[in-house]
Amino acid sequence: VQLQAYGGGLVQAGGFLRLSCAASERTFSRYVLGWFRQAPGKEREFVAAINWSGDRIYYADSVKGRFTISRDKAKNAVYLQMNSLKPEDTAVYYCAADKVEFGVPVTAHAEYDYWGQGTQVTVSS
Repeated sequence: VQLQAYGGGLVQAGGFLRLSCAASERTFSRYVLGWFRQAPGKEREFVAAINWSGDRIYYADSVKGRFTISRDKAKNAVYLQMNSLKPEDTAVYYCAADKVEFGVPVTAHAEYDYWGQGTQVTVSS
């Protein structure tokens, strides 16, 4: 079981990036998928999560209104559209999957069973 995240990069404040995460198995279509981030010297924090059908979505308050999570079950993928980026969004971003089938989104990173390798997002001021 593998998750592969990509799409990070360097962007100026106010810019945008779209992160993608591809899952290796079709069973991921039944899992909650989430995005987390970790800045240097800080703990990993929840960003967004989406349930299997896409009709239940949670966001961290710090990204609400700027970030959008979505998924494509046919492609076994989850995306994070990040707009109006701020320097404080700088972090390594991770996608993750909670293997409880047909579950509700959760925000605690300990609830997630599978993790991608992370992709660096750097926002310059």
